[in-house]
Amino acid sequence: MRRGVSRAALVTLGALACNNGLQPVPVCPPGFLGICGTVAFRGAVPDSTQAVFIVAFDSFPQTLSDLFKFKPASPVPLPRDRPTFKYAVPLPNGRYQWVLAVWEKVGTLTPLTAGTLLQETGFYRDASDTTKPGVVVVDGTRTGIDFVIDFGNRHPVCSYFPPCP
Repeated sequence: MRRGVSRAALVTLGALACNNGLQPVPVCPPGFLGICGTVAFRGAVPDSTQAVFIVAFDSFPQTLSDLFKFKPASPVPLPRDRPTFKYAVPLPNGRYQWVLAVWEKVGTLTPLTAGTLLQETGFYRDASDTTKPGVVVVDGTRTGIDFVIDFGNRHPVCSYFPPCP
């Protein structure tokens, strides 16, 4: 019984520590190149959901067109049928200025519709200023990031570089 309480406390503490953002943890398997960790969903998945992805940007997007410069070029949608799961996003060695979870609304995604169809649902945060994105370095060592995707706390991606359409 005591072991169950400890696990529940750890899960609760972990969820609170993420504060809907991303935090680094060493969970990637040996030899994996990219980022990986655990995703926990909070709240109901909206009916209008087309997909949820984890992507990375070499440089922070400045325009809606820049939103199409993410890596990996073909992100794999996250499963939405369970509340927590492990994920892995292969990325080449590099410095990524924005690593985030993106919620995509049903529709045809283009640079003109990106502002209305894409919303940020969590991102890796700078440890010294958690309101700002932090840099993730993939350098052949294991890079892990756990986070909570809170469907009740989504932000239009273009709110980071106005104006939104």
